[in-house]
Amino acid sequence: MPTNDWLQARRLLVARLDNAGDVLLCGPALRAIRRHLPNAHLTLWASPGGAEVARLLPEVDDTFVTRALWQDLGRLGFDPQRERDLVQALADGQYDGLIVFTSFAQSPHPPAYAGYLAGIPLRAGQSKEFAGAVLSHPVQPLPDTAHQVDRSLHLVEELGFVGESSRLAVRIPDLDRDTLGIKLRLKGIGFGRPFVLLHPGASCPARRYPARRFAEVGRSIFKSLNWPILVSGAERERALIEEVVAEIGPGALGVAGETGLAEFAALVERATCVVTNNTLTMHLADALGTPAVVLFAGTECEEQWRPRSTWARLLRRPTDCHPCYRFECPYGLPCLDVPPGEVVAAVLDLAGVSV
Repeated sequence: MPTNDWLQARRLLVARLDNAGDVLLCGPALRAIRRHLPNAHLTLWASPGGAEVARLLPEVDDTFVTRALWQDLGRLGFDPQRERDLVQALADGQYDGLIVFTSFAQSPHPPAYAGYLAGIPLRAGQSKEFAGAVLSHPVQPLPDTAHQVDRSLHLVEELGFVGESSRLAVRIPDLDRDTLGIKLRLKGIGFGRPFVLLHPGASCPARRYPARRFAEVGRSIFKSLNWPILVSGAERERALIEEVVAEIGPGALGVAGETGLAEFAALVERATCVVTNNTLTMHLADALGTPAVVLFAGTECEEQWRPRSTWARLLRRPTDCHPCYRFECPYGLPCLDVPPGEVVAAVLDLAGVSV
């Protein structure tokens, strides 16, 4: 059972201030907390992009959304008052405890210190660094090579919140499934019709398989199977999506910015197979059991992020610079020098078809 301090918590704040996919990977840990504290109020502290995932995680009651200075890539100006306002907002939440989820390369101490200043008595996180009493419950992390799901579960289990499963899972509201179904029918894709979903975007250029190669993959699949090829992406990626759709030609349909996150999850669920970079789409496919072919750039280590429940093929070329953790590749993406024919063969194999 959880330690007495955590068992008595009634308002918990759980922080994961990264991208949407990172938040999704916290799902099993959140389930473990909810299993032991069914009546507690659970608030997700997340970035604007990450907070969208809360709709898919039934364990989350509400969200606290900020742009964190310690996650900033140079977009936030010098503004100490903004940080003082953050501490006051945390204090206003009257939280009993703060659990900080991080990757192996991140520190839990900045958000934990903000929580300390806000008067949150329980503060847990994983770190190899010494930071005095910033964390009331410091947890020694798993090895850096551990999968991110296991890393998050390890944190909460050390606090006593033992989980039942490490499988990813999401809840898609019926309304979003129905809305997605209507949008697909308007595109000529009725229920049960197979299609392949291509997702050429990613949060950083170093993770993106070239658009022209995505287009070659789409053309070959359509030529082989005559299945519709849907090309998805956020509104900010519209130019990329339109480029891929135009290069594929007949059979391709773009869905850039046409779905909310829950509808997009329903789209991944409906797809016969997904072709994606290392991004949220990969994790959604894993949670929903959709076969996935992943162009997995050498920016990260596969064992930390890979799908573990669905049928998946991760395609990458070995390089001396792996893992580089770069946002931009100075070498022309040799790790993603995967011939489109190899991608197509993996799609056909996972989809269970032969030509």
